[in-house]
Amino acid sequence: MAEDVAERRLTTWEFVKTLKERRVFVMLLLGMAAGLPFFLIFDTLSAWLRQEGLSLQTITAFSLATLSYSLKFVWAPMVDRVKIPVLEPLLGQRRSWMVLMQIIIIVGLWLIAGSDPSMNLTRVALLAVLVGFAGATQDIAIDAWRIEVVDKARFGVMAAAYQWGYRGAMITAGALPLFLAEAFSWNLSYAVMAGIMFVAIAAVLLAPRGGEVRVALVDHGLPRRPGPEVVEWAARLTLILLGALFAGSGLAANGTLLAGLVNLLGGTDAGAEAFKTAWEARPNGIFLQFGGVVAGLALIALACVPIPGVVTRPGAYLRRSYGQPLGDFFQRFGVKFGVLIMALICLYRLSDFVLNLMNPFYIDLGFSLSEIAEVRKVYGVVASLAGITFGAWMVSRFGIIKSMVIGVFASPLSNLVFVWLAVSGPNMAVLYGAITIDNFATGVAGTALIVYMSSLTSAGFTATQYALFSSLYAIFGKITASQSGRIVEETARAAEAGGFNSAIRGWFGRLPEGSLAEGAATAGVSAPSLGAGYVTFFLYSVLLGVFAIFLAFYVAKRQPEIEARGKGEA
Repeated sequence: MAEDVAERRLTTWEFVKTLKERRVFVMLLLGMAAGLPFFLIFDTLSAWLRQEGLSLQTITAFSLATLSYSLKFVWAPMVDRVKIPVLEPLLGQRRSWMVLMQIIIIVGLWLIAGSDPSMNLTRVALLAVLVGFAGATQDIAIDAWRIEVVDKARFGVMAAAYQWGYRGAMITAGALPLFLAEAFSWNLSYAVMAGIMFVAIAAVLLAPRGGEVRVALVDHGLPRRPGPEVVEWAARLTLILLGALFAGSGLAANGTLLAGLVNLLGGTDAGAEAFKTAWEARPNGIFLQFGGVVAGLALIALACVPIPGVVTRPGAYLRRSYGQPLGDFFQRFGVKFGVLIMALICLYRLSDFVLNLMNPFYIDLGFSLSEIAEVRKVYGVVASLAGITFGAWMVSRFGIIKSMVIGVFASPLSNLVFVWLAVSGPNMAVLYGAITIDNFATGVAGTALIVYMSSLTSAGFTATQYALFSSLYAIFGKITASQSGRIVEETARAAEAGGFNSAIRGWFGRLPEGSLAEGAATAGVSAPSLGAGYVTFFLYSVLLGVFAIFLAFYVAKRQPEIEARGKGEA
């Protein structure tokens, strides 16, 4: 429903004034509420477990606690449709879901605070899974509220406020618990984190209701058949759980749960371990993971297919829950154009996703760990916040479609600065410049994409459609990014052998002694050849962005036609 021509634009002064609005302040707090549980169970908890003497293998398995964040599109229809007793009449659909999930997060963190991982690891693991599920569900409700509570002119500033809060949570959950644990104890640290989550409940109570539209749950008038319906629900939910297991294991690149399924079905321990190893192997395991995602989505789709010749209540419920949001999207945009829009979402930030080996790149150049932390983790956050703010202003000033087109240039063009850094060697001034440009551009592109995806949702299906869109680009980004290291090393060997990129080796004749040497020795090539491999990789990342640029221009060109279609459907 992206009606960019009709949407109201804000002047710069109006944009500045929106920053003082209550909804923007609430959004910032909710962004922090979204980030806290994720980082507490994904990152910070691993430090506690390590201090308790647990193995790295056990700690790695705890990453499954965040599996819910990859799978939230599976139960997003519930957030669109199901009313929370008592809370919904008081707070409305979105805020009631937020408060319920925040209460669960607080209780979960409080119980973790009262636990001893070395004595009861299973209890801590289950609580971490509970916090992860509640946090992911809270995200669904927050995204829906963010879209529904404002007009399109304020989509940009709301997206920015969410990201500001999320980055604040990254710092709070990453640093404060460590300081508290060192000064007092991990138990007190997590108890304090549970207390901080009460701010999120206060934010929800301060938040205005959104423009909520609730779609009916089932086809009324269908006969109730309790016995057969129980059997049918059990069969359909089993398919959905299996689909979620396969899709989530693929998105998380973790085969632990699937290996457990192999054991459950009678497989040997050795067979289960071999399956897990193949699933998680790098880089080739990505093909199994992608197959798992496809198979999982197919199982979920199968669970929603009506029984041939029979209309049942479970079939009607699931068909509406999963089929209607997709049907609504393709009805508004058409099948051909809808597929192109989804392709654009998948490709929009692909140039960023493939840059998953930047720390090795900086180390190979000769930067120290403290220099990398100083520039990338501290200063880089400031540059990102500036880019997010500029992206929000751009959306409010120029509209959604124009901002989407401008933003699609940001990632691929900013990747060119790493070519400059590669040939400059361990130069701190150049590193600062590269991080400034890249993080600023990433902030702009990220804000533009969030706003564009938000504009594609429609009343009644906001939570489900946005959860689906936000999962789409992660799948293809993961597949492409898995090959990054292989591309660098293979193109480095090609340069060493006088291949297509061998001329680039001459760019690295003046590097300081030792720069790229250790990484080159690992790859079995010379330092100039490794430099040529990195340059080729960065140019490849720019080329990936070109496809998104073409799609963005095509989508923007067809926008008047889409708006006309939308008005016709209305």
